[in-house]
Amino acid sequence: MIGFDDSPLMAFTDPPLTTLRQPVTAMAVAAVRSLVDDINGHGAPRSEYLFRPELVVRSSTAVAPVTRKLPAGAPAA
Repeated sequence: MIGFDDSPLMAFTDPPLTTLRQPVTAMAVAAVRSLVDDINGHGAPRSEYLFRPELVVRSSTAVAPVTRKLPAGAPAA
């Protein structure tokens, strides 16, 4: 199970919740810059901003099992 937004409390749940952390500061900076540019008459054409989230792995998820490849034509166990 995973959450989204990484509330500070997620590390204290039982089990601690794996979550996607959004780069809120970078998002806010981009929004303010865009707004200030627009107010000052230097607004750019509408843009799309992409921000990379961070996966914060905690105990609510497990490591993926290791799989081994069988040779072609080998029967599955």
